Amino acid sequence: MTGSTRSSGGLDDRRKRLLFRCWHRGTREMDLILGRFADAEIASLSDDDIASLERLIEVSDPDLYAALTGERPLAPEYRSLLFERIKAFRAVDHDA
Repeated sequence: MTGSTRSSGGLDDRRKRLLFRCWHRGTREMDLILGRFADAEIASLSDDDIASLERLIEVSDPDLYAALTGERPLAPEYRSLLFERIKAFRAVDHDA
C-alpha cells in the first residue's frame, strides 16, 4: 500500500495538509510510517500534537528514519511525546 486509506473529508485545512504531507515525504519508507500514523491518528491529534507533527515533518527523511529506527537520536528540538507515539506506532506496524 502506498496511499492513504483515510478520507480527508471532515478534516480542517491544517489536518488535510498534514495528511497529504505525511503521505508524500519523498521516500517510500517514510511515506508508509508517517502516512499510516496520520491515517490512524490525524483526526484525534490535539493542537499541540499538530504543531509537533508540523515541526517533525521538516526533519529530513534520512534523519527522521534513523531516529525512528533507533539508529541515531533525533535532534533535541524535534523530540516530543508525539515522536514517541510515532515510534511506538511504527513498532506495532510491522509492514513499515
